[in-house]
Amino acid sequence: MTISCVLSMDKMQSIRLKGLKISPPLFLAPMAGLTHSALRRLILEQGGIGLLSTEMLSAKRLPMENAALSPYLVRAPQEIPLSYQLLVSRVEEVAPAIAKLHALQAEAIDLNLGCPAPTVRRMGAGSRLMEEPASVRAIVAEARKHTDLPLTAKIRLGETLDEDKLRDFCRMLEGEGIDLLSVHARLRGEPFVRKPRWPWVGKVKGWVNIPVVANGGIFSVEDAKNCLAQSGADGLMIGRGAAISPWIFAELAHAVYGKGKEVGEVSKPALYLRFIELLEESFLPERRLGRLKEFSHYFAKNYPFGHHFASGVQSSGSVDQARERACAFFAKSEAPAGDH
Repeated sequence: MTISCVLSMDKMQSIRLKGLKISPPLFLAPMAGLTHSALRRLILEQGGIGLLSTEMLSAKRLPMENAALSPYLVRAPQEIPLSYQLLVSRVEEVAPAIAKLHALQAEAIDLNLGCPAPTVRRMGAGSRLMEEPASVRAIVAEARKHTDLPLTAKIRLGETLDEDKLRDFCRMLEGEGIDLLSVHARLRGEPFVRKPRWPWVGKVKGWVNIPVVANGGIFSVEDAKNCLAQSGADGLMIGRGAAISPWIFAELAHAVYGKGKEVGEVSKPALYLRFIELLEESFLPERRLGRLKEFSHYFAKNYPFGHHFASGVQSSGSVDQARERACAFFAKSEAPAGDH
């Protein structure tokens, strides 16, 4: 795809789904243990995000969850718009789960059809459903029957590279009422180290008439522009890159879509300490350390010797100890050469 195509994509400032405007078309990917209220608020403070997301939520358990107590449902008023991702395995789970999401005032609902985790697949959910299009058809039809909210789906490319199978699956989703597809551009069994197959996102876009968002392997402005050039996607979904660099949406909004200000020098220590503050504001004490360790695993990738930082936090017995060890690492790593 030529540069002129990238420039034309740059002019696409937003995606409209029913009454929801997503501008810029930059999406936070659902990630277990990561896309909770504290990270969402941290990203919002940096700017540039178009649509936030929850972690994947069990459709079976969701109706019984207490929104005032469940760490998966904690949400601050400023977290708008927010998409709630459902992990569904049976059609009977759909209606009660959607009723709960209406009560929670969701702005959009996403169906997880791509998670490759073995535990999820054993439940008959996630990427396992892509092997059962008849079941997916029933689930999507039931979901569409019970909500007028934007209904989206997140998929992978499948078990093998099979154009006919993938095309039929995507067209079926569109036909049953899915409003947008986000495509993780890898096969189910491919690890993150495998370069994503962005041109296959372009194939999906050519098969359907709904917006298609590219996911996988986007960690920088250069990655984003390359992805758009190869896929022609209507938007970008960022997962691990959002935990490594919570300011990435602001960078992409400015550099790719011409929105907002150029991102200057980011104080990573200040950002990390702000994340701890948000954890303390959002969660009960026993819920904080695990989430801090999960975030730190990714945030540490900002540093040449980040594994020392990550291991120090991972072995901490409390948030206070983790904070002290992080500050000690920052003091050493941020000091001018010769001051170590």
